[in-house]
Amino acid sequence: MTEVSPEFAAATTTAQRVTINGNELAVEVLGPEGAPVIITHHGAPGLGSRAEPRASFGRLADEYRVVVFDARGSGESEGSGEFSHEQWAADIDGLREWIGAETIVMAGGSYGGFMSMEYAIRYPDRVTAMVLRDTSADNGNAHLARENALASDRVSIDMEKFDRIDEGRVADNDDLRDCWREILPLYDFHYDPASVEKKVAATPYRYEAHNYAFSKNLPNYDLKPQLPGVTAPTLITVGRTDWITPVSCSETIASLIPDSELVVFEKSGHSPQIEEVELWTATVRDFLHRVAPTGKDSTTEL
Repeated sequence: MTEVSPEFAAATTTAQRVTINGNELAVEVLGPEGAPVIITHHGAPGLGSRAEPRASFGRLADEYRVVVFDARGSGESEGSGEFSHEQWAADIDGLREWIGAETIVMAGGSYGGFMSMEYAIRYPDRVTAMVLRDTSADNGNAHLARENALASDRVSIDMEKFDRIDEGRVADNDDLRDCWREILPLYDFHYDPASVEKKVAATPYRYEAHNYAFSKNLPNYDLKPQLPGVTAPTLITVGRTDWITPVSCSETIASLIPDSELVVFEKSGHSPQIEEVELWTATVRDFLHRVAPTGKDSTTEL
């Protein structure tokens, strides 16, 4: 049975504690030694964790060496230093060095897609291929997300809470949880009010990383000028009704990265890796077989 994890949930599996760039990270390694390495970055600093990429990319650990981790300041990882894109990218490269890979497949969804593109731009010689999901090349998605929230017929959003979480102005973890509860109904293709509270309870809250990302990193985030220089083959996936990083954002990325392909999942919101799990996984696997081929006889280490 295919393992599925909510987009935002605390990890329930045991991690190694690995010190990278002076900060202890919670890290898991799945799959056979000697296989091509995939490092995958979770979304939503301060709200996400390794649980979702472990479920999503862990499905590929029969053939690939998959490294998942809680980023600095998120999940179970230590939160020393700053939470800049430069630092998070350096942490990815530290993990690459730690796992002993000269090159990697870089993968990530949502904010993890931001960091995947950042890494491919900052460390171009280290990336053989890239897998992106529901992400954006700049902060232009912010105004689109606000428009979509206002236009939603699912719920009436408290825009004061929306603006505080969107601008990185939450007061503490309890406040982050309260604001998070407000926007969660917007994420899924099929709205299930009963699942919202379960997701609120499952999310790991680290408000400092969230505030830094949304108040300091994102206002000036714009990778569009650098993307035409990305040489790694890139798969871009997105859900048709994604409200926060809409299809137009993925179309922009696809128009800028020369060797890229875009797949839109028609029955998904922000999480096709969950909502169309089998199709999404098959799409990613097919892409990786073409750009990062490996043997078929590997065994999985969980």
